[in-house]
Amino acid sequence: MTAVSIRLPDDVSARLQDLAQLTGRSKTFYMVEAIREHLDDLEDLYLAEQRLIEHRAGKTQAVPLEEVMKRYGLEG
Repeated sequence: MTAVSIRLPDDVSARLQDLAQLTGRSKTFYMVEAIREHLDDLEDLYLAEQRLIEHRAGKTQAVPLEEVMKRYGLEG
């Protein structure tokens, strides 16, 4: 496991401390859980933003939904 140093706003640190005390878990446990929970969303958002930039720059083309459905046998 890798150690990471992070500066937290006082209000966030206080909330983490309260949660840790109430549950008997560490602040680190909850920080890792929060990162795990949201990392997929952040990766998806970044990828979507990059694809939009590429599309607007004319580097990629959109595929109509009907074509995607046909390609993967999802026609109703």
